[in-house]
Amino acid sequence: MLMDAEVIDKKRNPRIMKNNLMKMLFLFSTLIGLVILIVLLSTTLLDGWRYLTLDFFTNFSSSRPSRAGVKGAIIGTLWLMAFTTPIAIFLSVGTALYLEEYAPKNKFTKFVETNIANLAGVPSVVFGLLGLTIFVRQFGLGNSVLAASLTLALMIMPVIVVASQEALRTVPVAVREASIGMGASKWQTVYRIILPAAIPGIITGIILAISRAIGETAPLVVIGIPVALLATPSSPLDSFQALPMQIYNWVKMPQAEFQNLTAAGIIVLLALLMMMNLVAIVIRNKYSKRY
Repeated sequence: MLMDAEVIDKKRNPRIMKNNLMKMLFLFSTLIGLVILIVLLSTTLLDGWRYLTLDFFTNFSSSRPSRAGVKGAIIGTLWLMAFTTPIAIFLSVGTALYLEEYAPKNKFTKFVETNIANLAGVPSVVFGLLGLTIFVRQFGLGNSVLAASLTLALMIMPVIVVASQEALRTVPVAVREASIGMGASKWQTVYRIILPAAIPGIITGIILAISRAIGETAPLVVIGIPVALLATPSSPLDSFQALPMQIYNWVKMPQAEFQNLTAAGIIVLLALLMMMNLVAIVIRNKYSKRY
């Protein structure tokens, strides 16, 4: 019996050592990302917190660092997200519902789903070129809030579609059959049973997508959103200024003070992103507890 135990220990030791080695490797990889994130956030906060004054939030963009602010950029970003979010949610969730609940399961449907998943990895500048061609030139919307919103909505649509499909698939088949067996129609089953149960997963995808959209610069550069504008939009067809474009403009400035203003702008952008995510997380948790 003692000899058998020694043989087993010899066989187990390499496996245990390998397991511990991989555990340490994965932990090290995680720590690298966390350390870099902490360094970046700390540097940004140290450089920019002194510039978060009342004038910074009430002034428009200026070529003088002492007079530059983010009023127009904040208002423009809120306008942009106010239109991008509902457009993207309506198109994406509607597409996911059709593909999962109504579309026939054939080769064409599989082809569409594969291409939607592939679109999630397309560079954002490509969607900017698409928006420039269709919305700016063909539809004549120019560099307006609506043109930018439609462009960003198309960009984040694949992410929400894929996340929504996965969330819908997690709803048990027995729930669908029970609802239909009780006399409910297909739409009643989808609207009252399937969609509410899948909302937590859908909102998770929306959070990830909006987090990407709010910080995108390349599509806005391509469709011609101005880097400096001394006015705020009053309708969806007006031109506007966005925080990513404002930050992009300040980064190019040679004066050292503009680099600190860039850090302050990044802090504001992160704060807006966190507030939007907080609202989405609260909604997700509410439906998670309910269903």
